[in-house]
Amino acid sequence: MAQPMQRPPEHRLAWWARLHQALMPDYNRQATVYWWLMVLLGLAVLSGAVHHLLGLPGEQLGQVAGGVVIAMLAGLFPVRIPRSKNSFAAGEIFIFLLLLLHGPAAATVAAAGEGLIGAWRTSRRWTSRIVSPATASIAMFVVGSALHAAIGMIDAQGAAHAAQLLAATMASALLYFVLNTGLVAAVPYLKRRHWPSLRELFGDFGWVGITFAGSASIACLLFLAFQRTGLGLLTVAGPIIAMLLAMLHYFSRQQEADERIRQGRLEAAEREAALSASHVLQLRQSEQRFHSAFTHASIGMALVAFDTRVLQVNAALCALLGAEDGSALAQRPFGDFVHPEHADQFGERLQRLASQEIQSLSIDLQLRHQGGAEVWAALHGSLFSEADSATPCLILQVQDITARRLAESGLQHLAFHDSLTGLPNRRRLHEQLALALARAQREPLRHFSLMFIDFDRFKLINDSLGHAVGDEFLVQVSRRIQQCVRPQDMVARLGGDEFAILAEDLGGERYAVTLAERLLEVLRQPLQMAGTEIGISASIGITFSATGYATPQDMLRDADIAMYKAKACGKARYALFDGALHTEAAHRLRLEGDLRRAIAAGELSVAYQPLFDLASGRLTGFEALARWVHPELGAIGPDSFIPIAEDAGLIMPLTDLVLRRACHQLKDWQSRDARLAELHMHVNVSGNDIAHPSLVPRITSALVQARLQAQHLTLELTENILMERLEAASDTLAELRRLGVGLSVDDFGTGYSSLRHLSTLPVNSLKIDRAFLTDLQRDADGSAVVHAIIQLGHTLGKKIIAEGIENEAQLEQLIRMGCGGGQGFHLARPLAPELIDRLLDKLIATGDQPHARQALANALLVH
Repeated sequence: MAQPMQRPPEHRLAWWARLHQALMPDYNRQATVYWWLMVLLGLAVLSGAVHHLLGLPGEQLGQVAGGVVIAMLAGLFPVRIPRSKNSFAAGEIFIFLLLLLHGPAAATVAAAGEGLIGAWRTSRRWTSRIVSPATASIAMFVVGSALHAAIGMIDAQGAAHAAQLLAATMASALLYFVLNTGLVAAVPYLKRRHWPSLRELFGDFGWVGITFAGSASIACLLFLAFQRTGLGLLTVAGPIIAMLLAMLHYFSRQQEADERIRQGRLEAAEREAALSASHVLQLRQSEQRFHSAFTHASIGMALVAFDTRVLQVNAALCALLGAEDGSALAQRPFGDFVHPEHADQFGERLQRLASQEIQSLSIDLQLRHQGGAEVWAALHGSLFSEADSATPCLILQVQDITARRLAESGLQHLAFHDSLTGLPNRRRLHEQLALALARAQREPLRHFSLMFIDFDRFKLINDSLGHAVGDEFLVQVSRRIQQCVRPQDMVARLGGDEFAILAEDLGGERYAVTLAERLLEVLRQPLQMAGTEIGISASIGITFSATGYATPQDMLRDADIAMYKAKACGKARYALFDGALHTEAAHRLRLEGDLRRAIAAGELSVAYQPLFDLASGRLTGFEALARWVHPELGAIGPDSFIPIAEDAGLIMPLTDLVLRRACHQLKDWQSRDARLAELHMHVNVSGNDIAHPSLVPRITSALVQARLQAQHLTLELTENILMERLEAASDTLAELRRLGVGLSVDDFGTGYSSLRHLSTLPVNSLKIDRAFLTDLQRDADGSAVVHAIIQLGHTLGKKIIAEGIENEAQLEQLIRMGCGGGQGFHLARPLAPELIDRLLDKLIATGDQPHARQALANALLVH
């Protein structure tokens, strides 16, 4: 007969077997393998995350460490879900905030820490305390990496970023909940070899999943607010969130106490129905216990007669109302302790409860504290009767929610006010504007105006003095605006340097015009900031409700259009909206769309105006000029479509189009004859081009594609743009110098530039503005200015080019003054490439390059 197998003595087992028996005696082989796999994989993921975080700058590492600590602390104070065995810790808010701010590594460490705290709080087994942070690390790393990939796709698509980010974050939270729950729950189910049904799983954890999604949405909203307003909002919102979470934790504990009281009363009533007279003593003891709970409850409680007289109160309610003891409240109507604003509402609800129209009441109201403090309470009431009393009464539970209401008020202020200036924000203005439009529709004679204010040089202040000075600028000008308006007028900051004024109850349009004039005068006065006197000005657009608006968006749009009209007319002024402006804006919008399509299709052409050496008449090069012939509107001048391109962000593709064509065209002309090999091409570039880091690669690409030498290309930039963008463009100018590309200052003399900058910048030539040539023959002063510019150029070693030469007298005078180069209608108009071909063919055939101007005239005459 075979002997039964006996287990080997414990001292003969290997060390790992003894460790298994000590830590996990109830684990089978599958559960053991799975447990070790999760622990090792979680340790690897957590180690990689920590290694990544150690490479962050000190400030970011400190933010991550603070977020991890807060998430772990939140795990110590779980909020129990009412009428459920489940609870959740609010650490997920900070975990997902870290995920959005600092990436998956930060969120992985925070999730592991929060998982460790949760396991330590809920379980005494070391296996659970070890595997929980491991599975949290794995789940968060997987979900966090997926979310960051999704964010990258959202940014690449350029879609509605905020809405998609919120949806992706909430979906990631649910995925993290399902994945982490599944990884943790797999251990006990592997031990039992029995998997739960979906109904069991969601019945146990469905509410927790919902709270995860809610926590993620809060984290996403904080992240979006942080992107807009910076760390200041998180500094304000952090304590408010902590206060709300503490209040929720306290409220859940009180709900548990209330549930126990309610359950006790229900059980007592059931026993009373089942017990005979011999059990009355036990019922009395139960009532005594109830009165003990009533007296010592941590929330305020009161027994109130149907005529609202206070019969009994506990110590917590006395403290809430600032009374020394219950005698100060007894026999007084409870309505005496309700704030007058809520007295009628409380009385109406109480009457409905007394008449049994409703079974209970629940209301938030403000109470009157004996010391005058602001006290808010959540009041719950129901019918109550004692065994020795035939008259029922009411039992009221009064919970202090002052902290919650203050937090809500703070969040309300954040949602509707600008954090920098304290003014109402765009959202608040929209609401108030909608109300004003509704009143105007009900009362047609009740008019109001909307003013749109934009400062003319704010970007220059930001770029030159820094954003801190820019913020101080906005604060000071907002105060100046507020000092000019009436108390009933609303001043709002819409964003950036844009402000709006909603002026209601107008007696006529004159008030808005007078206010605009007063604002312009006040805003012209310089500001003292950062040791610098800053001159300011603003452009103001005004529209009136009498125009007949249906939505706030329409009225803001028209005020904005009027503001841009003021800027177009010279800035530092106001403009009133009318229907013509709307038509003009619509026309401009149409041109913008047509121009975008024309540039993309390469439908713009390039004309070339010859440049000459004035003394010899020799052709030295060309200036490339963009031309646009609209299929319906005909030729549209550069003065019209170039500003549209700059405003619409099309100036760089337009520059690239002209640059590539001009380089290829010049190389083609140079290749015709060796005597044309030194011809130059001038191409105009904008301020956005010169300040953009891609300019040098774009120019290099155009030169390489055309096989053109860099020294044969000159970029023209106006004097004002060069000086305004000097700091941002210094590196680009240095790279252009190393590349060999020339630089010419266009419209010289009309802007502001210092001799120090002109002497140090890589400028090859100065182009005298055509306005000075107009005054050349009128008076001696005009001639002196031109002569001074020419002498300045010679002194600085710069070539001087005069543009806008209109007649022979101007040409001869410029030659006598020593001006080197020139262009203008007297010499040659901008020509199509085929006419330039004809000119060059004439020059090559005659070999008469010194008389290029005469050859040009003959070529055009033949054409």
